[in-house]
Amino acid sequence: MAVMQDFVWKLILAVVVGGLIGAEREYRSKSAGFRTLTLICLGATLFTMLSELIGTHGAPERIASNVVVGIGFVGAGVIFKGDTKVSGITTAAMIWVTAALGMGIGAGFEVLSLIACLLVLTVLFIFSLLEGWIDRVNQIRNYKIVCNFENETLHRYENLFKEHHLKYKLSRQTKTLTDMITGEWVVQGSLTNHRHFIRELLKDPTVRGFEF
Repeated sequence: MAVMQDFVWKLILAVVVGGLIGAEREYRSKSAGFRTLTLICLGATLFTMLSELIGTHGAPERIASNVVVGIGFVGAGVIFKGDTKVSGITTAAMIWVTAALGMGIGAGFEVLSLIACLLVLTVLFIFSLLEGWIDRVNQIRNYKIVCNFENETLHRYENLFKEHHLKYKLSRQTKTLTDMITGEWVVQGSLTNHRHFIRELLKDPTVRGFEF
């Protein structure tokens, strides 16, 4: 009876821990949200407990170790590449660490798992504020400008980058048969400087196309 109560307590704790982390992901509208991470934590806990009961004698870790392998497939499913960046890596990491918390609960390290859960939530909330500050101070963007072809045309935009204290690197330039030229740059600088540059380019009548 005591063993059953212990198992039930671990499962309830797994739901709470998984739910806390899942709620944060759900709040940010991520692909793996409240229910997904709760089930992952619960499943990892259950697999770990069952591995101690039905695992081969002297090697109960064999079943639990496969949780680490299996959770990798779930994490890979939320990572996708967009036009300019790779998304879902943080969510994939959350799936991985949530499974680890569930395994810790199932193995009997409830206090350690709770402490780790608090650290995870700290990283998600506090570090996101720090990440936002870093993005405002230093941001990398890809600019694509299309205009009529004239000598020194692209250099004029590079001078504008300098005027707005933006570091740049010309990655590609293309000229079409219709006497249009396209320049693509990787530009680095503060969010404020980017906004001032974009505002000026949007008012420029010589710019035929602008992606940022």
